[in-house]
Amino acid sequence: MTQTEQRLDENRSAAQAEIERLTHELSRERDMHLRTRADFDNYRKRVQRERDSAAQAGKRQLMLGLLDVLDDFERAFAYADTAPASILAGARVIHQRLRDLLQAQGVAPYTSAGQPFDAALHEAVDVIHTDQAPSGVVLDELSHGYRWGDEVLRPARVRVAQ
Repeated sequence: MTQTEQRLDENRSAAQAEIERLTHELSRERDMHLRTRADFDNYRKRVQRERDSAAQAGKRQLMLGLLDVLDDFERAFAYADTAPASILAGARVIHQRLRDLLQAQGVAPYTSAGQPFDAALHEAVDVIHTDQAPSGVVLDELSHGYRWGDEVLRPARVRVAQ
């Protein structure tokens, strides 16, 4: 082998080693790039979930406040006998609009009277000793319970038979 051939062979070996080093480095950089993209995508999704959760919590507080107003309307209607008919009619329209607004947001009342007591759905505020209903059955509601989609927005405040 001549000296020129030997140098060419050394250059080829050096070039092959450099190609392998660069290929390895490129592979490592590609992996880092893919990991960085995946980390950023996960970060973006987490931030979106947190933002949605914060918005949902704020909306939940608003819905609970509106339910209190709805309860106030219902209590007022219990004493509406002395109110002029025109004021009562206007109050009923506002009450219905409020109910429609809540319903459009997915808030719906549920019935508790006559149902077995369920701590997830009911808040027992009184126990009544009676023979007219089986023990553990809800006798009446002091305030309605509401669902928001699949979750309980506000449990019903009830009296339970014992």
